Amino acid sequence: MNERQGFSLNGYIAGLLLLLPLQLLSIYFMSTGPSIPKLFFIGILAACWAGFFMVQPNQGKVFTMFGSYMGTERRHGLRWTIPFFMRKTVSLRIRNFESAKMKVNDNQGNPIEIAAIIVWSVTDTAEAVFEVDDYESYVTIQSESAIRNMASDFPYDPRDDEMAEVALRSHPMEISNRLQKEIQDRLNKAGITVHEARISHLAYAAEIASAMLQRQQATAIIAARSRIVDGAVGMVEMALARLSENNIVELDEERKANMVSNLLVVLCGDKATQPVVNTGSLY
Repeated sequence: MNERQGFSLNGYIAGLLLLLPLQLLSIYFMSTGPSIPKLFFIGILAACWAGFFMVQPNQGKVFTMFGSYMGTERRHGLRWTIPFFMRKTVSLRIRNFESAKMKVNDNQGNPIEIAAIIVWSVTDTAEAVFEVDDYESYVTIQSESAIRNMASDFPYDPRDDEMAEVALRSHPMEISNRLQKEIQDRLNKAGITVHEARISHLAYAAEIASAMLQRQQATAIIAARSRIVDGAVGMVEMALARLSENNIVELDEERKANMVSNLLVVLCGDKATQPVVNTGSLY
């Protein structure tokens, strides 16, 4: 079932062209005497007044009559339609909600906690009203289901041997696009458009958080030490080359090895070094 335009008139025009003449006509007939059925005109007039309704900006009125869908009115302002139409208001404004924090397993089996913010709006009022029982509840439940399914397809962090692997923590844009697509696929049948879907909470579950924190710290320490060693080796090479180029001092292989050892200790140590100054020998 797809949305279509429903019948309605501008309320001000309908009041001037329809209700005002009908009001004057009913007053005339009611004043002519008891031979005219007064209740008939009163009922017609009351029914015509019941045809007025208001449409707020970014809202839609879904018309039904005797169980049949008669169309949707999106034009805002004072409107008039057939009084027998039942009118249901559907908001077309952009809405958002944050899902509950859910515990799921990533594709490596690690338990994680995840939550997301979903931005959505109704784009087809007929599908939203008639295809699902409660479209707001449908959006919430299907979005949380999509979040669980998406989280189980990716690791929390990329593996050491596959740094280019898409992961929940390291690739936020790719994960957001995947999540938005997965939620949209589930909500198409309800006339819902998903404008944005982003992860708002992501963490390891409490039972493994401490172990994973130690793992991350160890990885960071190893990476930092590797950078330090690379820099220290480069500085030692530069020092030996400068000493040789400027003929400052000539070192044999043993003294070069001793100098390299001392420089690496100074440059790679995690604490400040205490130099020992050789002031000479008594002999």
